[in-house]
Amino acid sequence: MNRLLLTNATVYAEEERIKQGYVLIEGETIVDIGPMSSRPDVNGATVIELNADHVVIPGFIDIHIHGASGADVMDATKEALQTMATVLPEEGTTSFLATTMTASFEQIELALQNVTHYIQFSNQPGEAEIIGIHLEGPFISPKRAGAQHPRNIVEPNIELFKKWQEIANGYIRLVTLAPEEKNGLALTAYLKEHGVVASIGHSDAVYEQVKAAIQAGITHATHLFNGMRGIHHREPGVAGAVLMQDEVLCEIIVDGIHVAPEMVRFAYRNKGSDGLVLITDAMRAKCLGAGVYELGGQEVTVQGEQATLQDGTLAGSILKLKDAAKKMIEFTGCTLDDIIRMGSWNPAKQLGILDRKGSIRVGKDADLVVLNQQYGVVMTFCRGKLAYSK
Repeated sequence: MNRLLLTNATVYAEEERIKQGYVLIEGETIVDIGPMSSRPDVNGATVIELNADHVVIPGFIDIHIHGASGADVMDATKEALQTMATVLPEEGTTSFLATTMTASFEQIELALQNVTHYIQFSNQPGEAEIIGIHLEGPFISPKRAGAQHPRNIVEPNIELFKKWQEIANGYIRLVTLAPEEKNGLALTAYLKEHGVVASIGHSDAVYEQVKAAIQAGITHATHLFNGMRGIHHREPGVAGAVLMQDEVLCEIIVDGIHVAPEMVRFAYRNKGSDGLVLITDAMRAKCLGAGVYELGGQEVTVQGEQATLQDGTLAGSILKLKDAAKKMIEFTGCTLDDIIRMGSWNPAKQLGILDRKGSIRVGKDADLVVLNQQYGVVMTFCRGKLAYSK
């Protein structure tokens, strides 16, 4: 069995921070952690010597990402998912939800089949693990379509979702929907009953509608402030409602473009690190630079750090999670412990996989990221195997 020993770094373990610590990995699993003073003699293990400038944290979990490096989940090919799984460890991401778009039923079903087949037969240690599917649309509000193609939006539909979940072999873990639309509350309740995270997003709901949706089963908000009715002093809207409700975990895109730094700080003051989750909502242009790309059947232009449709609407991002973490620290003054909470623990808890992801603890998957003092990614291990080294 493959054995790895990481030594001499500060280890951000689940229960404590261990200075001059070690992590012992066997196969895909963390089997021991502790201070170097109690380091075991491990014959036959590969020793990776780190130093006091290095910290070891749990891998990031991106629960909202469409694509990267020229690939997109909606391409519905093994190669697209392989590209994403291979490139994401460079930014410290060790697992992710493959996120679909509002598209034709045929396109969505092909994407679901492809992700399901990849999870079952192709997802190996040493690359980011696809831990399920985030169905973003088509059950959304036409008034808040954003970069989702409006011609493919449909009313929430339990029977259609059941069909798709069957195609996906139960791998749909999170659904973005507008609960104020016809049958929206019924679908929300169905998702909750069947262990799928119901997320309010691309929604034009007013405060009272959001409260009703939370009672029905909404526990998540898709990209806070973006694609939702905003805060007004006489109508708190979706954004105001989810910021006030402790039971709702809010995704946030911290690139300084989708949400102004001041509003990131506002959200952090309201929700704290327990109530936010860092996502990228990245599309295929991530890692490629300026140019013209495609997202959900629409043309997207990337200039600088911004991706937009022809009418100027923001179209996903080209953000990397390691950069979201740096900007979150810059904008709010939060700690690395807070980043671990928002980037690893919260998404794992929300998806019900804290038993194996989200923190550094004996018995959990060896999804680990080594950072330097500038929060740059030095190494990433996905289920015990080196996936990236700078």
